Amino acid sequence: MFAEWFSRQLAKPTHSLLGWVAKKLFERNNRFLEESAVKLCDIQPGNVVLELGFGPGLGLQEAARRLTQPGGKLYGLDISEYMYNTASERLQADIQSGKVTLFLGSVEQIPLADNAVDKVYHCNCYYFWPDLRAGSREIHRVMKPGALMVTTLHLEALQRVVASGVLKDTNWQPELYMEALSETGFVDVRMEEQQDNERSFKAVFATANKA
Repeated sequence: MFAEWFSRQLAKPTHSLLGWVAKKLFERNNRFLEESAVKLCDIQPGNVVLELGFGPGLGLQEAARRLTQPGGKLYGLDISEYMYNTASERLQADIQSGKVTLFLGSVEQIPLADNAVDKVYHCNCYYFWPDLRAGSREIHRVMKPGALMVTTLHLEALQRVVASGVLKDTNWQPELYMEALSETGFVDVRMEEQQDNERSFKAVFATANKA
């Protein structure tokens, strides 16, 4: 029963004790994967960038630092009001300057125009989407032709979490996500072993095909 409750908090943390624990886990365990996803996106100073499932905002901070030109813009989308408020406090200065805009909502309804985004990234996120294909299709819609999306994960740690009873009923397998991406307009979908500062992780790459 506890595993089921905690899985729900990981998917959508609430302002509660378990939600606070989930936030602390994100801050401790996700920073490396968040920063790695940003690096692999190769964000340019004037890019328009979107992070999905931004959690407490660690990846947003890393991406915002790279957007140094006036045209550089960072969007974030998260389904948790608790995470939205936490990240809003963390990114307050960038939000006030207009560089960063955060949205509260679902990946299936991203409040951006078609062909608006140069880079998309996320970390430990797709497992919780109710429909991988609907989410992938909506992400593809907002990406420019040739735009890159990067997803990072620690597969061995993820498998241990699933074995513990958490996430067991989710679409956690990266192969399922990659299949959904390929079926909704993405090309060059691949998963690669990556290493940074002697730490290994997996990264899924996908390019928006608007042909």
